[in-house]
Amino acid sequence: MEENTSVRVLCTKLLLPHKNEPGLQWLIGSPFFPPLTIISTVRCIHTLSHSDAPDLLKESEDLRALLLKGFDVTGAFVIGKSDSESKAREAIDAARRLRKLLSNGGGDLENKEMIGAYVDLNSKTDIRFLVSKSASSTSIEPVNSVVYEDKPEKFVWETGCLLRCEVPIRFPVYFPVNNPIDAEKIYWRATEAVAAKLKDPQNWTFKPIKPDSQKFSAENADTIQVSVLLNNSEKSLKSIAPVAEYVPALEEARLLFLYSMKNLILPNLLTEHPQLRPYHFNPPGVLHPITVIYELNYGETEMKQVEIRKSLHLRLGLPFDRPLLRIANVLDLSTTNFGGRSDSIRKGSTFLKDVHIGIPSSGVSGGSMSLVQGSYEYYHYLQDGFNDSGWGCAYRSLQTIISWFRLQHYTSIDVPSHREIQQSLVEIGDKDPSFIGSREWIGAIELSFVLDKLLGVSCKVKDFRSGAEIPEKCRELALHFENQGTPIMIGGGVLAYTLLGVDYNEASGDCAFLILDPHYTGNDDLKKIVNGGWCGWKKAVDSKGKSFFLHDKFYNLLLPQRPNMV
Repeated sequence: MEENTSVRVLCTKLLLPHKNEPGLQWLIGSPFFPPLTIISTVRCIHTLSHSDAPDLLKESEDLRALLLKGFDVTGAFVIGKSDSESKAREAIDAARRLRKLLSNGGGDLENKEMIGAYVDLNSKTDIRFLVSKSASSTSIEPVNSVVYEDKPEKFVWETGCLLRCEVPIRFPVYFPVNNPIDAEKIYWRATEAVAAKLKDPQNWTFKPIKPDSQKFSAENADTIQVSVLLNNSEKSLKSIAPVAEYVPALEEARLLFLYSMKNLILPNLLTEHPQLRPYHFNPPGVLHPITVIYELNYGETEMKQVEIRKSLHLRLGLPFDRPLLRIANVLDLSTTNFGGRSDSIRKGSTFLKDVHIGIPSSGVSGGSMSLVQGSYEYYHYLQDGFNDSGWGCAYRSLQTIISWFRLQHYTSIDVPSHREIQQSLVEIGDKDPSFIGSREWIGAIELSFVLDKLLGVSCKVKDFRSGAEIPEKCRELALHFENQGTPIMIGGGVLAYTLLGVDYNEASGDCAFLILDPHYTGNDDLKKIVNGGWCGWKKAVDSKGKSFFLHDKFYNLLLPQRPNMV
Protein backbone atom coordinates (compact mmCIF):
# COMPACT_ATOMS: atom_id res chain seq x y z
CA MET A 1 0.00 0.00 0.00
CA GLU A 2 1.35 3.38 -0.98
CA GLU A 3 1.83 5.86 1.83
CA ASN A 4 -0.48 8.48 0.29
CA THR A 5 -3.74 6.78 -0.64
CA SER A 6 -6.34 9.23 -1.91
CA VAL A 7 -10.02 8.75 -2.69
CA ARG A 8 -11.77 11.13 -5.07
CA VAL A 9 -15.51 11.73 -4.43
CA LEU A 10 -17.50 13.17 -7.34
CA CYS A 11 -21.06 12.88 -6.01
CA THR A 12 -21.96 16.07 -4.18
CA LYS A 13 -22.76 14.11 -1.05
CA LEU A 14 -22.95 10.49 -0.07
CA LEU A 15 -26.57 9.53 0.47
CA LEU A 16 -26.94 9.83 4.21
CA PRO A 17 -30.45 8.84 5.31
CA HIS A 18 -32.87 11.51 6.50
CA LYS A 19 -33.51 9.43 9.61
CA ASN A 20 -30.80 7.94 11.80
CA GLU A 21 -31.26 4.47 10.35
CA PRO A 22 -28.43 2.06 9.56
CA GLY A 23 -28.03 1.11 5.94
CA LEU A 24 -25.72 0.03 3.15
CA GLN A 25 -24.88 1.78 -0.10
CA TRP A 26 -22.88 0.58 -3.06
CA LEU A 27 -20.13 2.89 -4.30
CA ILE A 28 -20.11 3.26 -8.08
CA GLY A 29 -16.95 3.86 -10.08
CA SER A 30 -15.55 3.21 -13.54
CA PRO A 31 -12.33 1.68 -14.93
CA PHE A 32 -12.14 4.67 -17.29
CA PHE A 33 -11.76 7.09 -14.38
CA PRO A 34 -8.76 7.47 -12.07
CA PRO A 35 -8.47 4.66 -9.49
CA LEU A 36 -10.42 5.03 -6.23
CA THR A 37 -12.92 7.47 -7.73
CA ILE A 38 -16.49 7.41 -6.38
CA ILE A 39 -18.86 8.69 -9.07
CA SER A 40 -22.15 7.95 -7.33
CA THR A 41 -23.82 5.77 -4.72
CA VAL A 42 -26.94 3.61 -4.81
CA ARG A 43 -28.75 2.16 -1.83
CA CYS A 44 -28.89 -1.54 -1.16
CA ILE A 45 -32.62 -2.30 -0.93
CA HIS A 46 -32.67 -6.12 -0.90
CA THR A 47 -31.65 -8.05 2.23
CA LEU A 48 -31.84 -11.71 3.16
CA SER A 49 -34.98 -12.73 5.02
CA HIS A 50 -33.14 -14.14 8.04
CA SER A 51 -30.63 -11.29 8.51
CA ASP A 52 -29.74 -7.75 7.49
CA ALA A 53 -27.09 -9.04 5.08
CA PRO A 54 -27.54 -7.89 1.46
CA ASP A 55 -29.24 -10.25 -0.98
CA LEU A 56 -26.49 -10.08 -3.57
CA LEU A 57 -28.36 -12.06 -6.21
CA LYS A 58 -31.33 -9.67 -6.24
CA GLU A 59 -29.03 -6.66 -6.01
CA SER A 60 -27.02 -7.86 -9.01
CA GLU A 61 -30.20 -8.37 -11.06
CA ASP A 62 -31.29 -4.78 -10.36
CA LEU A 63 -27.89 -3.15 -10.84
CA ARG A 64 -27.14 -5.06 -14.03
CA ALA A 65 -30.03 -3.21 -15.69
CA LEU A 66 -29.64 0.08 -13.79
CA LEU A 67 -25.95 0.79 -14.41
CA LEU A 68 -24.72 1.64 -17.87
CA LYS A 69 -21.85 -0.42 -19.20
CA GLY A 70 -18.64 1.27 -18.16
CA PHE A 71 -19.79 1.75 -14.57
CA ASP A 72 -19.34 -0.84 -11.86
CA VAL A 73 -19.39 -1.38 -8.11
CA THR A 74 -16.14 -0.18 -6.62
CA GLY A 75 -16.94 -0.49 -2.92
CA ALA A 76 -19.52 -0.10 -0.17
CA PHE A 77 -20.58 2.53 2.36
CA VAL A 78 -21.93 1.41 5.75
CA ILE A 79 -24.12 3.62 7.94
CA GLY A 80 -24.19 2.09 11.41
CA LYS A 81 -24.45 2.70 15.13
CA SER A 82 -21.76 0.42 16.49
CA ASP A 83 -18.55 -1.25 15.31
CA SER A 84 -18.96 0.40 11.92
CA GLU A 85 -15.37 -0.31 10.85
CA SER A 86 -15.91 -4.03 11.26
CA LYS A 87 -19.12 -3.74 9.23
CA ALA A 88 -17.21 -1.81 6.57
CA ARG A 89 -14.78 -4.72 6.19
CA GLU A 90 -17.73 -7.07 5.68
CA ALA A 91 -19.24 -4.62 3.20
CA ILE A 92 -16.05 -4.55 1.14
CA ASP A 93 -16.23 -8.32 0.87
CA ALA A 94 -19.90 -8.11 -0.12
CA ALA A 95 -19.10 -5.47 -2.73
CA ARG A 96 -16.39 -7.69 -4.19
CA ARG A 97 -18.83 -10.62 -4.44
CA LEU A 98 -21.50 -8.37 -5.95
CA ARG A 99 -19.06 -7.14 -8.56
CA LYS A 100 -18.24 -10.74 -9.43
CA LEU A 101 -21.94 -11.47 -9.95
CA LEU A 102 -22.32 -8.39 -12.14
CA SER A 103 -19.42 -9.47 -14.35
CA ASN A 104 -20.65 -13.10 -14.49
CA GLY A 105 -17.30 -14.16 -13.07
CA GLY A 106 -15.29 -12.58 -15.89
CA GLY A 107 -12.24 -10.34 -15.63
CA ASP A 108 -9.43 -10.16 -13.11
CA LEU A 109 -11.43 -9.20 -10.05
CA GLU A 110 -9.12 -10.66 -7.44
CA ASN A 111 -6.60 -7.82 -7.75
CA LYS A 112 -9.07 -4.94 -7.99
CA GLU A 113 -8.92 -2.25 -5.33
CA MET A 114 -12.15 -1.81 -3.39
CA ILE A 115 -13.23 1.14 -1.25
CA GLY A 116 -14.94 0.82 2.09
CA ALA A 117 -16.59 3.75 3.85
CA TYR A 118 -18.42 3.97 7.15
CA VAL A 119 -20.01 6.48 9.47
CA ASP A 120 -21.06 5.94 13.08
CA LEU A 121 -24.39 7.64 13.68
CA ASN A 122 -23.81 7.61 17.43
CA SER A 123 -20.50 9.46 17.34
CA LYS A 124 -21.55 12.01 14.67
CA THR A 125 -18.08 11.79 13.12
CA ASP A 126 -17.21 12.36 9.47
CA ILE A 127 -17.27 9.55 6.94
CA ARG A 128 -14.16 7.36 7.17
CA PHE A 129 -12.68 5.58 4.15
CA LEU A 130 -10.73 2.32 3.85
CA VAL A 131 -9.09 0.59 0.88
CA SER A 132 -8.61 -3.11 0.20
CA LYS A 133 -5.92 -3.85 -2.40
CA SER A 134 -7.12 -7.31 -3.41
CA ALA A 135 -9.36 -10.19 -2.40
CA SER A 136 -6.40 -12.16 -1.07
CA SER A 137 -5.13 -9.30 1.09
CA THR A 138 -6.11 -9.45 4.76
CA SER A 139 -5.06 -5.87 5.48
CA ILE A 140 -7.39 -2.93 4.99
CA GLU A 141 -5.72 0.45 5.22
CA PRO A 142 -7.24 3.83 6.06
CA VAL A 143 -7.26 6.52 3.37
CA ASN A 144 -4.89 9.44 3.88
CA SER A 145 -6.84 12.05 1.96
CA VAL A 146 -10.30 12.49 0.47
CA VAL A 147 -10.77 14.90 -2.44
CA TYR A 148 -14.28 16.24 -3.07
CA GLU A 149 -14.48 17.51 -6.65
CA ASP A 150 -15.73 21.11 -6.95
CA LYS A 151 -17.16 20.66 -10.46
CA PRO A 152 -18.06 16.98 -10.69
CA GLU A 153 -20.26 17.28 -13.81
CA LYS A 154 -17.41 18.88 -15.73
CA PHE A 155 -15.00 16.20 -14.50
CA VAL A 156 -17.32 13.37 -15.56
CA TRP A 157 -18.09 14.62 -19.06
CA GLU A 158 -14.54 15.73 -19.82
CA THR A 159 -13.37 12.25 -18.87
CA GLY A 160 -16.05 10.12 -20.55
CA CYS A 161 -18.78 10.13 -23.17
CA LEU A 162 -21.96 8.18 -23.92
CA LEU A 163 -22.36 5.59 -26.65
CA ARG A 164 -25.87 4.24 -27.22
CA CYS A 165 -26.27 0.91 -28.99
CA GLU A 166 -29.65 -0.68 -29.65
CA VAL A 167 -29.66 -4.44 -30.26
CA PRO A 168 -33.12 -5.83 -31.07
CA ILE A 169 -33.21 -9.64 -30.86
CA ARG A 170 -36.18 -11.85 -31.72
CA PHE A 171 -36.36 -15.59 -31.88
CA PRO A 172 -39.10 -18.23 -32.16
CA VAL A 173 -40.09 -20.57 -29.36
CA TYR A 174 -42.20 -23.66 -30.06
CA PHE A 175 -44.02 -25.47 -27.27
CA PRO A 176 -46.89 -27.96 -27.02
CA VAL A 177 -50.20 -26.22 -26.36
CA ASN A 178 -51.35 -28.98 -24.00
CA ASN A 179 -48.13 -28.83 -21.97
CA PRO A 180 -47.39 -25.11 -21.55
CA ILE A 181 -45.08 -25.54 -18.55
CA ASP A 182 -42.39 -26.65 -20.99
CA ALA A 183 -42.43 -23.19 -22.58
CA GLU A 184 -40.48 -21.64 -19.72
CA LYS A 185 -37.74 -24.25 -19.96
CA ILE A 186 -37.55 -23.91 -23.75
CA TYR A 187 -37.52 -20.12 -23.55
CA TRP A 188 -34.82 -20.15 -20.89
CA ARG A 189 -32.58 -22.42 -22.98
CA ALA A 190 -33.16 -20.31 -26.10
CA THR A 191 -32.22 -17.16 -24.22
CA GLU A 192 -29.02 -18.71 -22.88
CA ALA A 193 -28.13 -19.85 -26.41
CA VAL A 194 -28.55 -16.31 -27.76
CA ALA A 195 -26.43 -14.88 -24.93
CA ALA A 196 -23.70 -17.45 -25.60
CA LYS A 197 -23.60 -16.51 -29.28
CA LEU A 198 -23.30 -12.82 -28.46
CA LYS A 199 -20.40 -13.54 -26.09
CA ASP A 200 -18.57 -15.71 -28.64
CA PRO A 201 -15.86 -13.55 -30.29
CA GLN A 202 -16.04 -15.69 -33.45
CA ASN A 203 -19.54 -14.39 -34.09
CA TRP A 204 -18.42 -10.77 -34.45
CA THR A 205 -17.57 -9.26 -37.83
CA PHE A 206 -15.85 -5.88 -37.99
CA LYS A 207 -15.89 -3.68 -41.07
CA PRO A 208 -13.35 -0.90 -41.65
CA ILE A 209 -14.61 2.66 -41.33
CA LYS A 210 -14.71 4.72 -44.50
CA PRO A 211 -13.85 8.32 -43.57
CA ASP A 212 -15.86 9.70 -46.49
CA SER A 213 -19.04 7.91 -45.41
CA GLN A 214 -22.04 10.11 -44.59
CA LYS A 215 -22.59 8.07 -41.44
CA PHE A 216 -19.40 9.56 -40.00
CA SER A 217 -20.01 13.18 -40.92
CA ALA A 218 -19.88 15.96 -38.34
CA GLU A 219 -23.68 16.07 -38.26
CA ASN A 220 -23.78 12.44 -37.15
CA ALA A 221 -20.86 12.62 -34.74
CA ASP A 222 -23.04 11.56 -31.82
CA THR A 223 -24.68 8.62 -33.61
CA ILE A 224 -23.23 5.13 -33.82
CA GLN A 225 -25.21 2.45 -35.60
CA VAL A 226 -24.65 -1.13 -34.49
CA SER A 227 -26.25 -4.05 -36.30
CA VAL A 228 -26.34 -7.56 -34.89
CA LEU A 229 -27.30 -10.55 -37.06
CA LEU A 230 -28.36 -13.66 -35.22
CA ASN A 231 -27.95 -16.54 -37.67
CA ASN A 232 -28.06 -20.19 -36.72
CA SER A 233 -26.39 -21.18 -40.00
CA GLU A 234 -22.59 -21.09 -40.13
CA LYS A 235 -20.35 -20.70 -43.15
CA SER A 236 -18.99 -23.93 -44.56
CA LEU A 237 -15.75 -24.43 -46.41
CA LYS A 238 -17.59 -26.66 -48.87
CA SER A 239 -20.57 -25.85 -51.04
CA ILE A 240 -23.45 -27.95 -49.80
CA ALA A 241 -27.21 -27.99 -50.15
CA PRO A 242 -29.27 -26.13 -47.54
CA VAL A 243 -30.11 -28.25 -44.55
CA ALA A 244 -33.29 -27.92 -42.49
CA GLU A 245 -33.66 -29.52 -39.09
CA TYR A 246 -37.01 -31.23 -38.53
CA VAL A 247 -38.21 -31.21 -34.94
CA PRO A 248 -41.25 -33.48 -34.54
CA ALA A 249 -44.05 -32.23 -32.33
CA LEU A 250 -46.37 -34.86 -30.92
CA GLU A 251 -48.98 -32.23 -30.14
CA GLU A 252 -50.12 -29.01 -31.75
CA ALA A 253 -47.34 -26.39 -31.44
CA ARG A 254 -47.55 -22.63 -31.13
CA LEU A 255 -45.05 -19.96 -32.27
CA LEU A 256 -44.33 -17.02 -30.00
CA PHE A 257 -42.05 -14.08 -30.81
CA LEU A 258 -40.58 -12.92 -27.54
CA TYR A 259 -37.94 -10.39 -26.66
CA SER A 260 -34.86 -11.75 -24.98
CA MET A 261 -35.52 -10.52 -21.46
CA LYS A 262 -35.98 -13.72 -19.56
CA ASN A 263 -36.10 -12.50 -15.96
CA LEU A 264 -38.87 -10.03 -16.69
CA ILE A 265 -40.84 -12.11 -19.17
CA LEU A 266 -40.95 -15.54 -17.56
CA PRO A 267 -43.45 -14.74 -14.77
CA ASN A 268 -46.09 -13.77 -17.36
CA LEU A 269 -44.86 -15.72 -20.34
CA LEU A 270 -48.08 -17.60 -21.07
CA THR A 271 -50.70 -15.17 -19.81
CA GLU A 272 -49.61 -12.09 -21.76
CA HIS A 273 -46.94 -10.75 -24.07
CA PRO A 274 -44.97 -8.13 -22.11
CA GLN A 275 -44.08 -4.97 -24.01
CA LEU A 276 -40.72 -4.15 -22.43
CA ARG A 277 -38.60 -1.18 -23.33
CA PRO A 278 -35.41 0.22 -21.80
CA TYR A 279 -35.33 3.93 -21.01
CA HIS A 280 -32.39 6.09 -20.00
CA PHE A 281 -32.68 8.79 -17.34
CA ASN A 282 -30.34 11.35 -15.81
CA PRO A 283 -32.14 12.40 -12.60
CA PRO A 284 -30.90 15.39 -10.58
CA GLY A 285 -28.11 14.58 -8.17
CA VAL A 286 -26.97 11.54 -10.18
CA LEU A 287 -23.88 12.33 -12.25
CA HIS A 288 -24.39 9.63 -14.87
CA PRO A 289 -27.39 8.24 -16.76
CA ILE A 290 -29.17 5.12 -15.57
CA THR A 291 -31.28 2.54 -17.40
CA VAL A 292 -34.74 1.36 -16.39
CA ILE A 293 -36.84 -1.29 -18.14
CA TYR A 294 -40.57 -0.50 -18.13
CA GLU A 295 -43.55 -2.66 -19.04
CA LEU A 296 -45.60 -0.69 -21.56
CA ASN A 297 -48.72 -2.85 -21.33
CA TYR A 298 -49.68 -0.88 -18.23
CA GLY A 299 -50.19 2.82 -17.78
CA GLU A 300 -47.73 4.79 -15.70
CA THR A 301 -50.28 5.18 -12.91
CA GLU A 302 -50.80 1.41 -12.54
CA MET A 303 -49.80 0.45 -8.99
CA LYS A 304 -47.11 -2.03 -10.03
CA GLN A 305 -45.39 0.65 -12.11
CA VAL A 306 -45.71 3.17 -9.26
CA GLU A 307 -44.09 0.72 -6.84
CA ILE A 308 -41.23 0.13 -9.30
CA ARG A 309 -40.57 3.87 -9.49
CA LYS A 310 -40.78 4.24 -5.70
CA SER A 311 -38.19 1.49 -5.36
CA LEU A 312 -35.92 3.29 -7.82
CA HIS A 313 -36.38 6.62 -5.99
CA LEU A 314 -35.39 4.87 -2.76
CA ARG A 315 -32.31 3.27 -4.32
CA LEU A 316 -31.13 6.53 -5.89
CA GLY A 317 -32.03 8.81 -2.97
CA LEU A 318 -34.56 10.81 -5.00
CA PRO A 319 -37.50 12.71 -3.45
CA PHE A 320 -40.88 10.96 -3.36
CA ASP A 321 -43.06 13.98 -4.21
CA ARG A 322 -42.20 14.57 -7.86
CA PRO A 323 -41.85 12.51 -11.06
CA LEU A 324 -38.22 12.03 -12.07
CA LEU A 325 -38.31 8.59 -13.69
CA ARG A 326 -41.42 8.76 -15.84
CA ILE A 327 -41.31 8.38 -19.62
CA ALA A 328 -41.63 12.17 -19.92
CA ASN A 329 -38.24 12.43 -18.13
CA VAL A 330 -36.45 10.18 -20.62
CA LEU A 331 -32.97 11.28 -21.67
CA ASP A 332 -33.22 11.65 -25.46
CA LEU A 333 -30.10 10.12 -26.99
CA SER A 334 -31.30 9.62 -30.54
CA THR A 335 -32.41 11.67 -33.51
CA THR A 336 -35.59 9.64 -33.84
CA ASN A 337 -38.79 9.82 -31.82
CA PHE A 338 -37.28 8.05 -28.82
CA GLY A 339 -39.65 6.51 -26.31
CA GLY A 340 -42.76 7.84 -27.98
CA ARG A 341 -42.12 11.40 -26.84
CA SER A 342 -43.75 14.18 -28.82
CA ASP A 343 -41.77 16.26 -31.28
CA SER A 344 -42.28 19.46 -29.30
CA ILE A 345 -40.34 18.02 -26.36
CA ARG A 346 -37.74 16.24 -28.49
CA LYS A 347 -36.99 19.15 -30.80
CA GLY A 348 -37.60 21.89 -28.24
CA SER A 349 -40.39 24.43 -28.04
CA THR A 350 -40.32 27.74 -29.91
CA PHE A 351 -42.01 29.63 -27.06
CA LEU A 352 -40.05 31.88 -24.73
CA LYS A 353 -39.20 30.28 -21.40
CA ASP A 354 -38.69 31.85 -17.97
CA VAL A 355 -39.02 35.45 -19.16
CA HIS A 356 -38.85 36.78 -15.59
CA ILE A 357 -35.18 35.88 -15.19
CA GLY A 358 -33.02 39.00 -15.16
CA ILE A 359 -35.84 41.56 -14.87
CA PRO A 360 -35.35 44.70 -12.71
CA SER A 361 -35.88 44.42 -8.96
CA SER A 362 -39.26 44.86 -7.32
CA GLY A 363 -38.45 47.94 -5.29
CA VAL A 364 -39.51 46.33 -2.01
CA SER A 365 -36.91 47.26 0.59
CA GLY A 366 -35.84 44.34 2.77
CA GLY A 367 -38.33 42.01 1.14
CA SER A 368 -38.12 38.24 0.78
CA MET A 369 -38.81 36.89 -2.72
CA SER A 370 -40.79 33.69 -3.27
CA LEU A 371 -40.86 32.64 -6.93
CA VAL A 372 -42.21 29.95 -9.23
CA GLN A 373 -40.07 26.81 -9.06
CA GLY A 374 -38.91 25.44 -12.41
CA SER A 375 -39.53 26.48 -16.00
CA TYR A 376 -42.63 27.63 -17.86
CA GLU A 377 -43.46 28.98 -21.33
CA TYR A 378 -44.93 32.42 -22.02
CA TYR A 379 -48.30 32.25 -23.81
CA HIS A 380 -50.02 35.48 -24.88
CA TYR A 381 -52.48 36.98 -27.37
CA LEU A 382 -52.10 36.30 -31.13
CA GLN A 383 -49.58 33.47 -30.81
CA ASP A 384 -49.59 30.80 -33.53
CA GLY A 385 -51.53 33.19 -35.75
CA PHE A 386 -54.65 32.75 -33.61
CA ASN A 387 -56.56 35.96 -32.86
CA ASP A 388 -57.89 35.75 -29.30
CA SER A 389 -57.41 39.42 -28.47
CA GLY A 390 -60.04 40.64 -26.04
CA TRP A 391 -61.24 37.25 -24.80
CA GLY A 392 -58.44 34.67 -24.58
CA CYS A 393 -56.29 35.90 -21.66
CA ALA A 394 -57.45 33.17 -19.26
CA TYR A 395 -56.85 30.53 -21.95
CA ARG A 396 -53.29 31.84 -22.34
CA SER A 397 -52.72 31.82 -18.59
CA LEU A 398 -53.93 28.21 -18.50
CA GLN A 399 -51.53 27.31 -21.31
CA THR A 400 -48.65 28.82 -19.33
CA ILE A 401 -49.68 26.80 -16.26
CA ILE A 402 -49.92 23.55 -18.24
CA SER A 403 -46.51 24.25 -19.79
CA TRP A 404 -45.10 24.36 -16.24
CA PHE A 405 -46.48 20.89 -15.47
CA ARG A 406 -45.16 19.67 -18.81
CA LEU A 407 -41.66 21.08 -18.35
CA GLN A 408 -41.51 19.64 -14.81
CA HIS A 409 -42.45 16.26 -16.37
CA TYR A 410 -45.69 15.78 -14.50
CA THR A 411 -47.26 15.16 -17.90
CA SER A 412 -46.23 14.54 -21.49
CA ILE A 413 -49.43 15.84 -23.14
CA ASP A 414 -49.18 18.78 -25.51
CA VAL A 415 -50.29 22.20 -24.30
CA PRO A 416 -53.94 22.35 -25.42
CA SER A 417 -55.29 24.88 -27.91
CA HIS A 418 -58.27 27.11 -27.15
CA ARG A 419 -60.55 24.68 -28.96
CA GLU A 420 -59.17 21.70 -27.03
CA ILE A 421 -59.72 23.57 -23.76
CA GLN A 422 -63.31 24.24 -24.78
CA GLN A 423 -63.76 20.61 -25.84
CA SER A 424 -62.62 19.46 -22.38
CA LEU A 425 -65.21 21.65 -20.67
CA VAL A 426 -67.94 20.28 -22.95
CA GLU A 427 -66.88 16.69 -22.29
CA ILE A 428 -67.23 17.07 -18.52
CA GLY A 429 -70.64 18.68 -18.95
CA ASP A 430 -69.68 22.17 -17.77
CA LYS A 431 -70.49 23.77 -21.13
CA ASP A 432 -72.93 23.16 -23.99
CA PRO A 433 -71.59 21.92 -27.36
CA SER A 434 -72.11 25.41 -28.83
CA PHE A 435 -69.27 26.59 -26.57
CA ILE A 436 -66.71 24.93 -28.88
CA GLY A 437 -65.34 27.48 -31.33
CA SER A 438 -66.86 30.43 -29.46
CA ARG A 439 -65.11 33.47 -27.99
CA GLU A 440 -66.56 33.09 -24.53
CA TRP A 441 -64.40 33.93 -21.52
CA ILE A 442 -63.44 31.38 -18.91
CA GLY A 443 -62.41 31.92 -15.30
CA ALA A 444 -60.65 30.25 -12.41
CA ILE A 445 -63.32 27.57 -11.93
CA GLU A 446 -63.15 26.50 -15.58
CA LEU A 447 -59.35 26.40 -15.41
CA SER A 448 -59.53 24.10 -12.40
CA PHE A 449 -61.90 21.77 -14.29
CA VAL A 450 -59.51 21.55 -17.26
CA LEU A 451 -56.44 20.93 -15.08
CA ASP A 452 -58.29 18.16 -13.28
CA LYS A 453 -59.49 16.51 -16.50
CA LEU A 454 -56.28 16.76 -18.54
CA LEU A 455 -53.62 16.43 -15.82
CA GLY A 456 -55.38 15.10 -12.74
CA VAL A 457 -54.19 18.24 -10.92
CA SER A 458 -56.21 19.63 -8.02
CA CYS A 459 -56.42 23.36 -7.35
CA LYS A 460 -57.31 25.76 -4.58
CA VAL A 461 -59.51 28.70 -5.56
CA LYS A 462 -59.48 31.84 -3.43
CA ASP A 463 -62.14 34.52 -3.83
CA PHE A 464 -61.68 38.21 -3.02
CA ARG A 465 -64.55 40.69 -2.97
CA SER A 466 -62.10 43.51 -3.67
CA GLY A 467 -58.59 43.83 -5.05
CA ALA A 468 -57.69 45.63 -1.83
CA GLU A 469 -57.80 42.27 -0.02
CA ILE A 470 -55.09 40.60 -2.13
CA PRO A 471 -52.02 42.32 -0.59
CA GLU A 472 -53.25 41.17 2.82
CA LYS A 473 -52.72 37.57 1.63
CA CYS A 474 -49.17 38.14 0.40
CA ARG A 475 -47.66 35.90 3.08
CA GLU A 476 -50.06 33.11 2.14
CA LEU A 477 -49.11 33.50 -1.52
CA ALA A 478 -45.42 33.37 -0.59
CA LEU A 479 -46.02 30.04 1.17
CA HIS A 480 -47.65 28.71 -2.00
CA PHE A 481 -44.55 29.45 -4.07
CA GLU A 482 -42.27 28.02 -1.39
CA ASN A 483 -44.26 24.78 -0.96
CA GLN A 484 -46.00 24.23 -4.32
CA GLY A 485 -43.99 26.38 -6.72
CA THR A 486 -46.67 26.48 -9.44
CA PRO A 487 -47.78 29.59 -11.38
CA ILE A 488 -51.01 31.19 -10.13
CA MET A 489 -53.82 32.48 -12.35
CA ILE A 490 -55.39 35.77 -11.26
CA GLY A 491 -58.80 36.66 -12.66
CA GLY A 492 -60.36 40.03 -11.98
CA GLY A 493 -63.22 41.67 -13.83
CA VAL A 494 -62.64 40.82 -17.50
CA LEU A 495 -58.85 40.44 -17.20
CA ALA A 496 -56.62 37.49 -16.33
CA TYR A 497 -52.94 37.42 -15.39
CA THR A 498 -50.35 34.87 -14.35
CA LEU A 499 -48.64 35.39 -10.99
CA LEU A 500 -45.04 34.12 -10.88
CA GLY A 501 -43.98 35.28 -7.42
CA VAL A 502 -44.17 37.80 -4.61
CA ASP A 503 -41.66 40.01 -2.82
CA TYR A 504 -42.83 40.65 0.72
CA ASN A 505 -41.48 42.54 3.71
CA GLU A 506 -43.32 41.05 6.66
CA ALA A 507 -42.27 43.83 9.03
CA SER A 508 -43.42 46.77 6.91
CA GLY A 509 -46.14 44.98 4.94
CA ASP A 510 -44.68 46.32 1.69
CA CYS A 511 -45.13 43.86 -1.18
CA ALA A 512 -44.86 43.44 -4.94
CA PHE A 513 -46.29 40.89 -7.35
CA LEU A 514 -44.41 39.34 -10.28
CA ILE A 515 -46.97 39.49 -13.09
CA LEU A 516 -46.80 37.73 -16.46
CA ASP A 517 -49.31 39.51 -18.70
CA PRO A 518 -51.00 37.42 -21.44
CA HIS A 519 -52.44 40.55 -23.13
CA TYR A 520 -49.19 41.20 -25.03
CA THR A 521 -49.79 41.14 -28.82
CA GLY A 522 -46.29 41.55 -30.25
CA ASN A 523 -43.70 39.05 -31.41
CA ASP A 524 -41.64 37.02 -28.95
CA ASP A 525 -38.95 39.65 -28.40
CA LEU A 526 -37.73 39.25 -24.81
CA LYS A 527 -36.31 42.77 -24.58
CA LYS A 528 -39.55 44.27 -25.86
CA ILE A 529 -41.60 42.19 -23.41
CA VAL A 530 -39.53 43.17 -20.37
CA ASN A 531 -39.13 46.83 -21.30
CA GLY A 532 -42.86 47.08 -22.00
CA GLY A 533 -43.70 45.77 -18.55
CA TRP A 534 -45.46 42.67 -19.87
CA CYS A 535 -43.42 40.67 -17.39
CA GLY A 536 -42.38 42.55 -14.29
CA TRP A 537 -42.93 43.49 -10.68
CA LYS A 538 -46.12 45.36 -9.83
CA LYS A 539 -46.38 47.14 -6.48
CA ALA A 540 -49.71 46.83 -4.71
CA VAL A 541 -49.67 50.64 -4.65
CA ASP A 542 -47.18 52.40 -6.94
CA SER A 543 -45.28 55.64 -6.32
CA LYS A 544 -48.20 57.64 -7.70
CA GLY A 545 -50.64 56.05 -5.29
CA LYS A 546 -52.32 53.90 -7.95
CA SER A 547 -53.41 50.41 -6.91
CA PHE A 548 -52.60 47.53 -9.25
CA PHE A 549 -55.54 45.46 -8.01
CA LEU A 550 -58.74 47.47 -8.43
CA HIS A 551 -60.79 47.98 -5.29
CA ASP A 552 -64.12 47.79 -7.11
CA LYS A 553 -63.45 44.45 -8.83
CA PHE A 554 -64.04 40.89 -7.69
CA TYR A 555 -60.96 38.61 -8.00
CA ASN A 556 -60.39 34.85 -8.16
CA LEU A 557 -57.00 33.25 -7.64
CA LEU A 558 -56.34 29.73 -8.91
CA LEU A 559 -53.53 27.96 -7.03
CA PRO A 560 -52.62 24.64 -8.75
CA GLN A 561 -51.27 22.04 -6.34
CA ARG A 562 -48.11 20.11 -7.13
CA PRO A 563 -49.05 16.41 -7.36
CA ASN A 564 -47.42 14.24 -4.71
CA MET A 565 -46.31 11.48 -7.04
CA VAL A 566 -43.39 9.60 -8.52
